[in-house]
Amino acid sequence: MRTYKGYFKNLDDPEDTSFEPHPTNYPVTKLEYPNNDACESFILLTPKDKNHYDPIMCLELSLHAIIKSYLTPAQQSLFGTFPDAMFSDTSSPTPSPPSSSIDLPQDASTENSTLPVPPVTDSDRPDHLKLFQRALRRRDGLLFQKTMTDINHLLRTLKYPPLPTDPFASSPNNIFRETVKTWTSGIPYDVLTRIIDETYQRSVGPHVHTLNRYSAFSSEVYGELMPSLTSEIISLTGINTNSLLIDLGSGVGNVVMQASLQSGCRSFGIELMQAPAKIAKEQLQQFKTRCRMWGVSMGEVELEEGDMLTSARVTELLPQADVVLVNNKVFLQSLNEALRPRFLDLKEGAIVVSLKPFVSSLNARVTERNVDDISAIFEVVERQYRSGGVSWGSNSGCYYLHRVDRAGYAGIRQRFEESRARSSRSRR
Repeated sequence: MRTYKGYFKNLDDPEDTSFEPHPTNYPVTKLEYPNNDACESFILLTPKDKNHYDPIMCLELSLHAIIKSYLTPAQQSLFGTFPDAMFSDTSSPTPSPPSSSIDLPQDASTENSTLPVPPVTDSDRPDHLKLFQRALRRRDGLLFQKTMTDINHLLRTLKYPPLPTDPFASSPNNIFRETVKTWTSGIPYDVLTRIIDETYQRSVGPHVHTLNRYSAFSSEVYGELMPSLTSEIISLTGINTNSLLIDLGSGVGNVVMQASLQSGCRSFGIELMQAPAKIAKEQLQQFKTRCRMWGVSMGEVELEEGDMLTSARVTELLPQADVVLVNNKVFLQSLNEALRPRFLDLKEGAIVVSLKPFVSSLNARVTERNVDDISAIFEVVERQYRSGGVSWGSNSGCYYLHRVDRAGYAGIRQRFEESRARSSRSRR
């Protein structure tokens, strides 16, 4: 409570302190989530440090994502009209969607038009979303709490429609859960990022100071790929429900969890450092809870604390992997060199994604001198990530996709061997 301050006020009573921080009697409101029996309380305070978790902003973003992504335009109209800016000013960044060249699932809110809309007879229905924004702008605590009560009532009406008068008729279904069934192309990006953000803020944020306890100039320096870049990699590599993704140096597990939610793939992550490995396991439990609250499912995730070079599980899974991610931006050269022989176990067509290339030179011509190099089995593509794609800087940068192409390599090698044989015969 010492790091937070009051945001709302009782405009009718300047002496009212109920909207101020208090050890036990602090101001709260609730938000109904899409799944049955899913509800969360939000503390109505704002952080003194703008980089810290802001529960009011989190509430606003999640509310808008629920209405925008799960409901038809007719159902959305029950709540009123979205503000022009869609979201109010935020104090922490929300990941932007990948570039338009990446095929992402579209908003499914127009696909469930056959779902019922609760009848409304009051022609003077209040615009709840405008009242929500007005309460935020004016810092009107009483109006905000009343508006949230009305919004939650509407959300519950959609979650638990009235029972039919016919006792033999089937009970109506939760509209939000019915909408999820229409997402045949995948989870909407707004929902994806809300689950990721909510999980990170609750599981990683309170412990982020422990992630800086590493040895300088070592392979243990901590850094994360942001959701926008992770989403781009998932789309480019074509990961799906039948795929296995391995993250070597998985940190707090962000990539494996996002991949399993976004694509439904099976994922495995291994992390050497104790602090992020411990946080990853706690975050996974929170992530599963968040998925249930939002009414969505994810693929299987397995986490291990250990050394990627000696792990028996890594040795077992590498031949099955479709994609191997290595955030090796700060790996020592010795570690990168030690990893290269492990990639010989990868199957044809598997892709290694890294922040530094595992080949000695991009687009280098294969010659007799380097034909026996391990990296010759890779077909490498360099791509650029945009600003905000990684946690350790605001600039853009490059990442590399290494696709295993043994068939092409075999043809090149055969030509060199035939050339060597002809040269040997001519000398004799």
